[in-house]
Amino acid sequence: MAQSIRRFGSVIELYPERIEEYKKLHAAAWPGVLKMISDCNIRNYSIFLKGHLLFSYFEYTGDDYAKDMQRMSDDPVTQKWWAVCKPCMKPLSSRKEGEWWAEMEEIFHHN
Repeated sequence: MAQSIRRFGSVIELYPERIEEYKKLHAAAWPGVLKMISDCNIRNYSIFLKGHLLFSYFEYTGDDYAKDMQRMSDDPVTQKWWAVCKPCMKPLSSRKEGEWWAEMEEIFHHN
């Protein structure tokens, strides 16, 4: 049986004065964070920058997204990474309640 892949896109703002800091952090992303991303069934994870907006894309290949995201949230290394990165970001006012990055609706995909 073929494995199901769910695609996720999301967006958030960066404070203009923190853009270079955010880029440097991700140029040297922590190995423990990268391992946790993979361990939580996330593949093809990319972050793009346009002006002060960040766009995130990844594919989820697991079978329990909520459980994997909770596992990531509970990871001490990931929590420290987020504590370093979050001050660079400003969530969109249009995001849904409980979101940090605003999830985007997929309207087209082609393999």
